[in-house]
Amino acid sequence: MTASASPVPLWEPDPGRIEAAAITRFQTWAADRYGAPADGGYAALHRWSVEELETFWRAVADWFDIRFATPYERVLGDRAMPGARWFPGATLNYAEHALRTAEDPARAQEPALIHLDEEQRPATISWAELRRQVTALAAELRRLGVRPGDRVSGYLPNIPQAVTALLATAAVGGVWTSCAPDFGARSVLDRFQQVEPVVLIAVDGYRYGGKEHDRTGTVAELRRELPTLRAVIHVPLLGTPAPEGALPWADLVDAGASPAAGTRIGEASDVFEHVPFDHPLWILYSSGTTGLPKAIVQSQGGILLEHYKQIGLHCDLGPEDRFFWYTSTGWMMWNFLVSGLLTGTTVVLYDGSPGHPAVDAQWAVAERTGATLFGTSAAYVMACRKAGAHPGRDHDLSRVRCVATTGSPLPPDGFRWLHDEVADDLWIASVSGGTDVCSCFAGAVPTLPVHIGELQAACLGTDLQAWDAQGRPVVDEVGELVVTNPMPSMPVRFWNDPDDRRYRESYFETFPGVWRHGDWITLTGRGSVVIHGRSDSTLNRQGVRMGSADIYEAVERLPEIRESLVIGLEQPDGGYWMPLFVHLAPDAVLDDTLRDRVKRTIRDRLSPRHVPDEIIEVPGIPHTLTGKRIEVPVKRLLQGAALDQAVSAGSVDNVELLRFYEKLARDRA
Repeated sequence: MTASASPVPLWEPDPGRIEAAAITRFQTWAADRYGAPADGGYAALHRWSVEELETFWRAVADWFDIRFATPYERVLGDRAMPGARWFPGATLNYAEHALRTAEDPARAQEPALIHLDEEQRPATISWAELRRQVTALAAELRRLGVRPGDRVSGYLPNIPQAVTALLATAAVGGVWTSCAPDFGARSVLDRFQQVEPVVLIAVDGYRYGGKEHDRTGTVAELRRELPTLRAVIHVPLLGTPAPEGALPWADLVDAGASPAAGTRIGEASDVFEHVPFDHPLWILYSSGTTGLPKAIVQSQGGILLEHYKQIGLHCDLGPEDRFFWYTSTGWMMWNFLVSGLLTGTTVVLYDGSPGHPAVDAQWAVAERTGATLFGTSAAYVMACRKAGAHPGRDHDLSRVRCVATTGSPLPPDGFRWLHDEVADDLWIASVSGGTDVCSCFAGAVPTLPVHIGELQAACLGTDLQAWDAQGRPVVDEVGELVVTNPMPSMPVRFWNDPDDRRYRESYFETFPGVWRHGDWITLTGRGSVVIHGRSDSTLNRQGVRMGSADIYEAVERLPEIRESLVIGLEQPDGGYWMPLFVHLAPDAVLDDTLRDRVKRTIRDRLSPRHVPDEIIEVPGIPHTLTGKRIEVPVKRLLQGAALDQAVSAGSVDNVELLRFYEKLARDRA
């Protein structure tokens, strides 16, 4: 088990922090207005939010002053999954809400965005300037013929132009979709060709790891292979002139005048197209490791409400905060980061390597920008720990109230390291959700204690449960992560999935009418959540199931192990082979002594049944382009599948690493 055995929390918010939290004020207000429980703390509020689902989401819309251009008929027209219809009849616009801080004359010149690259010289864009750029680009998109429902694609790093492009697309009712420029042409085309964009906004290259990476050839290939493009907009990050037929970014965003500060934009101009609540906002993509990525469509209204709830209540962010999450435009966390604008929060954009010039680069960004919430990956935290970094000693992190992690479960040692090396009064928020909902199922709650190895609680309005194989809820036992009531940000559909077949197969086939996410979790008796890893790569030895994350947490405590990958394979003769692949730290040697230590660690910390059959050294562990370990494709390779059948090469950070496993399967056969 990854959970802490101790009932004593690592951290608890003091009474002043609890009283000041937005979620506390929301509960008091909702008790008065909507009948929410005034007592019982978060547990009572969460129970009310799932039992009175429609009332809860009505309260969220009211609390955050959602501007419905036309009113809704009811909150939930149909609650069946899939197919739930939220706020039928309502129209609104996401970008209008993201920019409404610019309407306040007292705040219009404050920073909306702070941008840094690897040189770490912050540049700011004010709310007024961001609004001006969005207004200008929206006008140009309309001039180019972009209409509601048309797709606008970005091949852009985490820079202000990407934020402007997303908001301008949303403003005109277009559908945004993006890939990071470290994606190769095939990976981008596997995504963009599905959705047929009419506009491509692309950089000429990017800087990473102290080097410049030219992408002009890739962009030229995208232009050739995307016949639906009506226009290409050139962003000269490396300073090159616009290629023939492309429109220079500056020529578009410098056009037009800004409305006077203090005006309600939606009333002063025609910037914002008011679209139905379920109108597509953006298209995100699954990793695509075993086929074409799923093109996941999420709605303007659904994302708006879900992100207001997450950022304003769970992350407790407001106008005084600065929100930094290390991410790229190819990961849903970038979309989530941009939504920090909804609560009037300054958003920090960092475009560069997570560890250049040194492993503490992200901590330096948090220091330079005065970040109050710093989000990163669990893998980065563990890398800092292994490297012996001391961020609290070497950087002024006095403004950081919360460090949040996602991408994989944060191991117990990660909790302890953050507590010891950043601050002992630090809110540590390990969160878990997915691209599929562009949000969290469980994670941050500013009023609850933090226990080592555990996510604080299920999120408001999320009917999160752990189910056994018979579909029965279990507590303090490992079960499938399911959500038994709809969430507004669940996909409205997949692109090019007219009968919703692929959508249903992805989430609703195991338990009809119930969202099965594909993770093993434990809901504890105190309401916290433990994530054990993907259930489709479960380790099942003699009927005892264990998540791969538990193995990684135990093994990677050893200083000799840089990273690991564990696979469980059912054999044709009824046997079961469970190899552990290890990528060693520099100068480490996989000898019998280290093998014995690994096995003893797993036996003592986890289970004697899950001691690996073999421990095999590998040149590296393959990941998706968003940094997640690839387990299922490796399992398929070891079962004898050809490389091109087991994985989509463009979805992997280093496809050559997979050839090791393909060869191993051949040798074993």
